[in-house]
Amino acid sequence: MEERKPDWLKVTVPTAAVPVARRVGEVLDQLGIPTVCRSARCPNLPTCFGAGTATFMILGDVCTRTCRFCAVTHGRPAAPDPGEPARLAQAVAALGLRYVVLTSVDRDDLPDGGAGHYADVIRYLRGAVPTAVVEALIPDFAGEQEALAALIDSRPHVVGHNLETVRRLTSLVRDRRAGYDLSLSVLRTAKGLDPNLVTKSTLLLGLGEREEEVQDALADLRGVGVDVVVLGQYLRPTPRELPVARYVPPDEFRWWEDQARSLGFAAVVAAPLARTSFRAAEAYAALR
Repeated sequence: MEERKPDWLKVTVPTAAVPVARRVGEVLDQLGIPTVCRSARCPNLPTCFGAGTATFMILGDVCTRTCRFCAVTHGRPAAPDPGEPARLAQAVAALGLRYVVLTSVDRDDLPDGGAGHYADVIRYLRGAVPTAVVEALIPDFAGEQEALAALIDSRPHVVGHNLETVRRLTSLVRDRRAGYDLSLSVLRTAKGLDPNLVTKSTLLLGLGEREEEVQDALADLRGVGVDVVVLGQYLRPTPRELPVARYVPPDEFRWWEDQARSLGFAAVVAAPLARTSFRAAEAYAALR
């Protein structure tokens, strides 16, 4: 049986954030733009929406993969929406965002994994809202280097790709088409295509990993040139996903932050509720 969620994972939403969060939700609903914040049941949703920020999920909200830690719907997705880049830029402008995180479902049904559409969205955003920093949290594109090169050519400021867990647990936690070494290869290739590009990855703790395995994963990420690493607590989105093996206390996250910094990461975000987009603008600013 999964242990009771500890107090440090309870989110308190400031009263002043409620109307702002409601407005953000209304804008996104009006424009028909899904957010990973909602579909993945992110614990930071009230806080981020309350601050007028969101992570936008492009290429639809149906994923072709079935990772066991994620609550995003899986199945057969619809064709990419050619009007999405314009609507997304409209939303970013309406919300006054200065830092935009884009992510997507996996699109193994598309020849390029959706990289071309992803690149179109980034180019449109950079042209329509030139002051915004654009972070692209990408899938692995099945390891196709041409697809990754097309995305890098659209000039995002940050490219993230999540390792998610340690090597031993990858086959349990992630879809069989994903892979520990494949993810490292994506990050290595991205940095090789543009050495000035900021690269980023996330590890979720509490899935049954051992300390030395996390150390190895951090070393592997640093070894492929990752600049920013995020460590957060795995939280079971629904009863269908993997149960939490352990709730990691805040002081351990602080310890992991020190460990990651000692390996040479330029920025580290480590906290129970940390996710890829959590404090993303702050981490990017630390690199400038």
